[in-house]
Amino acid sequence: MAKIWQKDYELNSLIEEFTVGRDYLLDQNLVPSDCAASIAHGTMLNSIGILTDEELQQIRAELAQIIRDHAGEGFAINLSDEDCHTAIENRLIEKLGEAGKKIHTGRSRNDQVITATRLYSRAFVIEMIREGARLVEAFLGLAEREKMTPMPGRTHMQIAMPSSVGLWAGAFAEEILDQLRLFAHLYSLLDQNPLGSAASYGVPLPLNREMTADLMGFGRVQNNVLYVNNSRGRLESMLLDAADQLVITLSKAAQDLILFSLPEFGYFSLPRVLCSGSSIMPQKKNPDGLELMRAKSGTLSAYASAMKNIVRSLPTGYNRDFQDTKEPFVLGSRLAVQCVRIMELTIRELEVNREALEAGFTTDIYATDMAIEMVAAGMSFRDAYVKVGLELEKVDLRDAGESLNSRTSTGTTGNLNLEAAVEGLKALEAENGQRGDFFYGKMQALAGFDFKLF
Repeated sequence: MAKIWQKDYELNSLIEEFTVGRDYLLDQNLVPSDCAASIAHGTMLNSIGILTDEELQQIRAELAQIIRDHAGEGFAINLSDEDCHTAIENRLIEKLGEAGKKIHTGRSRNDQVITATRLYSRAFVIEMIREGARLVEAFLGLAEREKMTPMPGRTHMQIAMPSSVGLWAGAFAEEILDQLRLFAHLYSLLDQNPLGSAASYGVPLPLNREMTADLMGFGRVQNNVLYVNNSRGRLESMLLDAADQLVITLSKAAQDLILFSLPEFGYFSLPRVLCSGSSIMPQKKNPDGLELMRAKSGTLSAYASAMKNIVRSLPTGYNRDFQDTKEPFVLGSRLAVQCVRIMELTIRELEVNREALEAGFTTDIYATDMAIEMVAAGMSFRDAYVKVGLELEKVDLRDAGESLNSRTSTGTTGNLNLEAAVEGLKALEAENGQRGDFFYGKMQALAGFDFKLF
């Protein structure tokens, strides 16, 4: 079938391979989004007299069938198609003839791909918050169960002060919750309809951009048509930056778990079903998932950097460079969700070894406690600090539970205040649930059935 831009010559095969790249493979991720946006566009074209009622009905039915095909045995996109937009339009022309030739009226592949990516991005955010909320819940559950389980606090990796598993787990829960809130904020930037901007300059047709915005569940139209094109890759890079921050946090948790599950520490045990073995050493139980979490954190950072480097110095208007933002975004978004799922599984299955944790409470961990007691008795902190530091052999072993409970300031071991994070998580989940119900309700109304975009 012909390319959308095909005229009276064939593209050089080497140039075709170079310019298409992996786009036709990556676009499998955008097929449902592009079909949904095309149904919205066709409905609008019908309202301004470009498509008849019968043509719209035919186009909508065929686009819905493509979504079903994609979810089933697959929808073929060939190198010669270049992308999903061409493959979908060729299918419409093949099945519907003249009606299929009208669907591109008033539209460029520029606003077409931006719209499909925008729908995919919104689905990604909804999924990320949903999966991330489960991870926060897992950390909070661990923090609640083990809130008074002693765990040596460390600075510079050396024994520092009394801490708890609850404090450790709660720290990750609250950090990830804040990072999920960033995704929720970014959703508001994604909640604007780019369709109708065409190739950045609009078209001399009375396109009803407000109508397509409503059909696709956008809160507003992305007003300036040139800004629409200039925003390609920018909003997606913001999402990958947010994902990067979250997965950096997961990398830190992974490193902690690898370290503290070593036999020399034994604070935690990783279930065997989450670890692989060695091809030569029968005794090995390797934390491969957590090790790869560290590596994939770097991979995700590379994807985020690639996005910004591609769009960094482009002139205003469309440039083919934008095409190369698709791969890091698609791969990065999928990787981020996968990392969240892996960490959630790990935390839910994690075994806590209280005896080993308590054994880490050697006398020197109470040095600061002793200095504080001297301060309470009237000595200045600086004098108490020096006295204890010079007489560390006099620091006595104490009851770990009493030490943890003596810290009563908000957010400390004796007052974790997990309820604040629990309430914050509930609010975020409720907001995300409403957003997801509304968005997917709009998608269902377009196609006539439920389907996923991410």
